[in-house]
Amino acid sequence: MFLDFLLSQNTINEFQYNKVLAEIDTLFEGNLTRALLSVGLSEDALTQAKAVFYKLPYQKVPSKQVSYDILKYIPEDAARHYKFVPIAFADGVLSVGVTEPENIESMNALQFMSVKLELPFKVFLISYGDFAQIVENYKTLSQEVDNAVGELNSELESDLTLAAIKDESSSNKKQDDQAKIIEDAPIIKIVAVIIDHAVEGNASDIHIENTGEKVHVRYRVDGTLHTTLILPHTSFDGIVARIKILAKLRLDEKRKPQDGSFATVINGRKIEFRVSTFPAYYGEKVVMRILDSEKGIKSLEDLDVTPENLAMIRDAIRRPYGLILMSGPTGSGKSTTLYSMINELDKEGSNIVSLEDPVEYQIPGVSQSQVMPEIGYTFASGLRSILRQDPNIIFVGEIRDKETAQLAIQAALTGHLVLSTLHTNSAIGIIPRLIDMGVDPYLIAPTLILAMAQRLVRKVAPDARHKVPLDEITKEMIRKQFADLDKKYKDKLTIPDYMYELRPTKELPSGMKGRVAIFEMFQIDRDIQELILKNPVEPELYKLCRSKGMLTLREDALMKALKGDIMMQEVYTFN
Repeated sequence: MFLDFLLSQNTINEFQYNKVLAEIDTLFEGNLTRALLSVGLSEDALTQAKAVFYKLPYQKVPSKQVSYDILKYIPEDAARHYKFVPIAFADGVLSVGVTEPENIESMNALQFMSVKLELPFKVFLISYGDFAQIVENYKTLSQEVDNAVGELNSELESDLTLAAIKDESSSNKKQDDQAKIIEDAPIIKIVAVIIDHAVEGNASDIHIENTGEKVHVRYRVDGTLHTTLILPHTSFDGIVARIKILAKLRLDEKRKPQDGSFATVINGRKIEFRVSTFPAYYGEKVVMRILDSEKGIKSLEDLDVTPENLAMIRDAIRRPYGLILMSGPTGSGKSTTLYSMINELDKEGSNIVSLEDPVEYQIPGVSQSQVMPEIGYTFASGLRSILRQDPNIIFVGEIRDKETAQLAIQAALTGHLVLSTLHTNSAIGIIPRLIDMGVDPYLIAPTLILAMAQRLVRKVAPDARHKVPLDEITKEMIRKQFADLDKKYKDKLTIPDYMYELRPTKELPSGMKGRVAIFEMFQIDRDIQELILKNPVEPELYKLCRSKGMLTLREDALMKALKGDIMMQEVYTFN
């Protein structure tokens, strides 16, 4: 035992020995180093004793001696997690400074990295103080990575074609070499081509997946995935490593999902990429969400809402306090719509604070914060902190649990305008969902002011549609759809005698370009408040809201189909 060794070498005395034994579990959670330092043992003396005990050479390393060219061999996250850093590289051997040679997990991770890098290594014992100073040098590495991202476009100006890239990358037999991947021009150019083409093609997501024989690169355009590139499987590890480097993810961690992000400038626009890795059978699957800040936030008029719905939205966001909730599945555009609402608010005269996971688009004049559940910074804890920031308007990315829901309700009750999202199938379902989460109806009634639901549907390009007479089957469907709508609202609807068929063009073989939002929403008035207090079940809520003119998701889709914005077939996908 190391503690006994220290006593036998007279490095510590018997009093110190007994004090460490008595306090190590209660005060220091089993951390021997902290316990020894607390009894007066110097860090240098402790490190030198460790070196003798573990039969490792002791090394004093000036932090300035360790440059970016050395640090690049081990990612920052891995260094901080495992408490070891590269300190030198000479004659093909990597020297690594360790602080915890007793940590089997760290030593195994170091062995694993050595195999992946195909580099032999020598281990030296260094002090925690030297380790901390060397880790600070990783800031240089981050800057280098950021510079590399900024150079992606210039890489694309090379004469190298995609075919040449494929050939060159196929001949590169050491793409697993993490040190070389950073500087491997073919890999850099492959990733650059993937990113650039996705942005130019108005893709919302990039999927990179190894099928065992080939690497498939798919773009999600207008809500649909398309295979765009097929690359040799030998390039896969290099591509994943390159993306991980850009997103500042751990290269050595392949067993667990990871999330990260990076940004670059393409054609004069700042584009942000949200990166997610997921362990799969043939290697990690990578998905990158493309966030174009110049295109992301639309005006409320551009959302294609009906005049009635637009009036409801504007009335709600002008209220001094209350709760606005948006429902819909992941990827339905909920956050984008709420961003549009926030963007119309008075950001100069109001303190607007958001809590998001993650921050998708930056809004000038809004204090935006990203939750980090891994460190205990959740929507609930973040919302408590926001309430101490003297806010006027609060945007909570998602209400996921009872605690967050109650805090949002409390914030609305105490004079704040709160906007958030909730996972339900309809606007009507928001109220029962809140009750299921444990929020009392008597709190919902006075706080909820607007309930909304949203979906995204592929939009027909104006040049790819052709007007045709409205057939009898569609007419009958329309009559049945609006049968339970109050007559005074039904009479306001304009039902044309024609509809549109899809006529693809040479420029647009699919006939589709972009997506359009489908909405369902209702305001909370006194009648609905009373129903929430008495019998807040979906059938009764639906009946009351219909009597007040609410159009369902299916009906909003139907009206947009009759205008030619979407295909009539899309209407039948809504209940």
